[in-house]
Amino acid sequence: MRVEDFDMFSTLLKQRSGLVLTRDKAYLLESRLMPVARKWNMKGLEELATTVRTRKDEALLRDITEAMTTNESSFFRDQKPFDQFRQLVLPKLMEARAAKRSLRIWSAACSSGQEAYSLSMILNDEAAKLAGWRIEIVGTDISAEMVERAKSGIYTQFEVQRGLPITMLVKHFKQNGDKWQISQQLRQMVSFREWNLLGDLSALGQFDIVFCRNVLIYFDQPTKAKVLESISRQMPQDGVLYLGGAETVLGITDKFKPVEGQRGLYSMGGFSAAGAKVA
Repeated sequence: MRVEDFDMFSTLLKQRSGLVLTRDKAYLLESRLMPVARKWNMKGLEELATTVRTRKDEALLRDITEAMTTNESSFFRDQKPFDQFRQLVLPKLMEARAAKRSLRIWSAACSSGQEAYSLSMILNDEAAKLAGWRIEIVGTDISAEMVERAKSGIYTQFEVQRGLPITMLVKHFKQNGDKWQISQQLRQMVSFREWNLLGDLSALGQFDIVFCRNVLIYFDQPTKAKVLESISRQMPQDGVLYLGGAETVLGITDKFKPVEGQRGLYSMGGFSAAGAKVA
């Protein structure tokens, strides 16, 4: 790939998705964009680059962006955040929201929906405690293809074997050939929509709990700060933000602070884990 073409594609991707690619990742760009070139009946990446420069085709730009977006996900990924959610965050916020009996949860960069559906399974288990509550789970992703997959709730044998306890599979999924579909009851608990984290988040409304895990690692420092500050505007003081194990707010923004004793959990200062233990 020509250096000027790599620079053009990497600039485009950073503008549209926040993704930062260094030149040592040229092989990744080539392997993921060649299928896009073929889809658009182009001979190769040079023709693809020329086309991007000479005409603004939103469908083509979308295909390029989606091809480079990492869509790695699994049910109950890393487990600890879900234990925190069940044993600490949910009880604390239910106590704090006892008067209005309402909770909104956001799974940002939700990929094909496993994180959001994992949360729905936990909430289903806690249904007796949540009787009379209005619970909303919203999953968003930049990829239209991933959003449609998430809405369908259909997963391969490999996908349901990654992190999903067999009891949950039997309880919540129906097998259809070599695929599994999550129950309609759980699909109705989650709404999915296409959304760019770099865009205006205000239309999504306020959220008590935000899962934005393993997303910031792909951004540079200014973009991380921008995204975190945008998220903070959509949360109350005692709202809870989840980041991935390799991510932090330290040195990036002062909008969030780590929740003491709870790795990966952040708040704007109004949430306390005092006295709580997570197994």
